Amino acid sequence: MLNTATKSEAPGTEQELTDGFHLVIDALKLNGINTIYNVPGIPITDLGRMAQAAGIRVISFRHEQNAGYAAGIAGYLTKKPGVCLTVSAPGFLNGLTALAHATTNCYPMILVSGSSEREIVDLQQGDYEEMDQLAIAKPLCKAAYRVLHAQDIGIGFARAIRAAVSGRPGGVYLDLPAKLFGQVMNADAGQKSLVKVIDAAPAQIPSPASVKRALDVLKNAKRPLIILGKGAAYAQADEEIKNFVEKSGVPFLPMSMAKGLLPDSHPQCAGAARSTVLKDSDVVMLIGARLNWLLSHGKGKSWGESPKKFIQVDIEPREMDSNVEIVAPVVGDIGSVVSAFNQAMGTGWTAPPAEWTKAIVTKRDENVAKMAPKLMNNKSPMDYHGALGVLKNVIKDHPEAILVNEGANTLDLARGVIDMYKPRKRLDVGTWGVMGIGMGQAIAAALETGHPVLAVEGDSAFGFSGMEVETICRYNLPICVVIFNNDGIYRGTDVNGVNDDPATTVFVKGARYDKMMEAFGGVGVNATSPDELKRAVVEAMASRKPTLINAVIDPAAGSESGRIGNLNPQSVLQKKK
Repeated sequence: MLNTATKSEAPGTEQELTDGFHLVIDALKLNGINTIYNVPGIPITDLGRMAQAAGIRVISFRHEQNAGYAAGIAGYLTKKPGVCLTVSAPGFLNGLTALAHATTNCYPMILVSGSSEREIVDLQQGDYEEMDQLAIAKPLCKAAYRVLHAQDIGIGFARAIRAAVSGRPGGVYLDLPAKLFGQVMNADAGQKSLVKVIDAAPAQIPSPASVKRALDVLKNAKRPLIILGKGAAYAQADEEIKNFVEKSGVPFLPMSMAKGLLPDSHPQCAGAARSTVLKDSDVVMLIGARLNWLLSHGKGKSWGESPKKFIQVDIEPREMDSNVEIVAPVVGDIGSVVSAFNQAMGTGWTAPPAEWTKAIVTKRDENVAKMAPKLMNNKSPMDYHGALGVLKNVIKDHPEAILVNEGANTLDLARGVIDMYKPRKRLDVGTWGVMGIGMGQAIAAALETGHPVLAVEGDSAFGFSGMEVETICRYNLPICVVIFNNDGIYRGTDVNGVNDDPATTVFVKGARYDKMMEAFGGVGVNATSPDELKRAVVEAMASRKPTLINAVIDPAAGSESGRIGNLNPQSVLQKKK
């Protein structure tokens, strides 16, 4: 139903009118977009109010970057573009980090920003928050558009939606100058100008030849491995992927956000034997995973010395051969490709050699047994393993819960320790390894799914978005935030030997983050042992109340940059001193 206003044109006659505000709202509703993540302000304050009045859920954040991270992960979870609405210039720039993050991670997202008037911006005459936002956004997203006339709003949103979800998904910027909102036009003409996007992400069917080539390479492998990336989770082709993995008998390694696509407890899961399978495999099939830094670019020490053949499934042809030769590229959407694999495999598929699969099981069981005592300790203050052992069991008891995870040590260790059992239940920093996604993703996950959320944060990571605990309380969301507080970045024990300033990586000693949540009406708990942590998290999951647990970690626990310390350059001169 088109929102309209009525205006008298002449005595005795009336014409039904609409305006830019109403056309934006109607364009969103027509395309099934029912949630906006935003920070109100000039020139979009009234747009948010009117959208809420029209039945769209408008979630207001304390910072645009966090609203953007929420919109991005909403797109990942729903396969519909998440919408972030910001003010002009500074607000736009704050949201731009999240837009670039969504593009890098292939999340469908639309950043909608109000902007200054074109005629003033183009002559650089000094308008309020003057900035050529479209030009700035273009290099950092998949597509960028500007709408200048009310009659083009429908087309503008249609193009943004299609660009965000088609092919390899990504971020799209939509620029709406302030004058656009107040533009008035005939309501019937406005309704006709709206566009309902049909088949926004059409199936990309793989060629039969590429399917046969890939299966032939896999069939002839002696030590095959399947790597599942977050693209495989995004595809929501869960049953097809499960059938393919089980039919093939090939061990699989899930990347962090693909954990749970098949349960980490699945007999073919090689997650606990990652080093072994990367080093010793001879054929590797990548499904929705990229050979970027997270997989050491497909080469080097972690991949061992034995020759590798790579099969890659991706919707983007240019991804092939990006770091190493791909002997069997399969271009298509993951659901269609895996369905084609299942059909082409027939009924006589031969499982991989037992020698290979047994070796993986042996190594996996050894590593799990070696880790078990570390996860059962009850030290006070806690170390990372004792605290994560508690959370591992909480997720096992609540497989429907969504785990949001960020930090350095907190992220790296949790990725390996906490098993996942259902798809799209683990959300983290993604391809960039960016800090600050925590509260935004937690809020969107709770809103989009209705499931409880457990956000496991390093104390440094939490600092990027911590004020959003007020947002969590304001919307009364079932989110339990656990902060691993070791008084600093990596460790809280560094010392500045030059002056009285704290060391660059040290925070306030004994900080009580739980008091922040209490200040806004939520539940705050200070936990100093695994037993205390367990009681607090179990109660939070049962109550579904906004909760923040300050988990006191030994300040000496942790290592430089977690497991990616090799990426931090070292000064040879400094070492010589």
